[in-house]
Amino acid sequence: MTILVTGATGNVGRHVVEQLVARDVPVRALTRNPDKAGLPRGAETVKADLTEPAGVPLDGVTAIFLLAVLESGDAAGLAAALLKRARDLRRVVFLSSDAVAVQRPGSCELHQSVEEVVEAAGVEWTHLRPGEFMSNKMIWAESIKKENVVRAAYPDAVGTPIHEADIAEVAVRALLEDGHAGRAYRLSGPEALTTRQQVAAFGEGLGREIAFEALTYGQARAALIREVGLPPDIAEYLMGYQAQFNEEPSELLPTFEEVTGRRGRTLAQWAAEHADAFSVVR
Repeated sequence: MTILVTGATGNVGRHVVEQLVARDVPVRALTRNPDKAGLPRGAETVKADLTEPAGVPLDGVTAIFLLAVLESGDAAGLAAALLKRARDLRRVVFLSSDAVAVQRPGSCELHQSVEEVVEAAGVEWTHLRPGEFMSNKMIWAESIKKENVVRAAYPDAVGTPIHEADIAEVAVRALLEDGHAGRAYRLSGPEALTTRQQVAAFGEGLGREIAFEALTYGQARAALIREVGLPPDIAEYLMGYQAQFNEEPSELLPTFEEVTGRRGRTLAQWAAEHADAFSVVR
């Protein structure tokens, strides 16, 4: 039995690799640059690219942690080509998006198309549909480092960001255990927090108070482009979600606890784990 982890150096894939290696499960970790992957000993790190499925080594692979190729115009076709070549495959866990569950236009279509391909592959499948990743808070890093402040729109918008290791933990269970086939798991973090409360959680995790300054929609979008360096379309995409959470609070879901039997990791814990990225520049 070998489990192929695609996107092995990504926010979730790296945790999947680490957790599988910790369980002594044979792991083949897929990355475009093995020399810079920094993955744990015990993982078989291979160079391959999902945009070229014919080059992905699939011999002996019985399960796949699958990502969609977001930059492709044919993510579903690439997934289908990969799965068709996996002769020993019995199980696929696909990292989808909560946008599919809520049918958010412009966000759900690509992931839904890959879900359909996975379901048609003739193997056991599980879809993971997380909402906002805690790693999205990296957009706050520069202002926290330089000024110990977060500036954002919608101070009372309610989000439920999830720790990437929690997504990985559900993925690992679905890869290794029976009872998850045919399930589409919507995933959230363990807390529903306003933007102000999320900043306070960061202060708790970092061990110091972080100030918050409210911006207008336009000011926040401009800051994401000028100061964070996001492309305009990505900045607009993130602002759209924040505006939605202001009107429709993100749903707090019990799925992680139901699957694992324990409470998920908090935003304060995530901040503490990533403290170096938010250390004050003096």
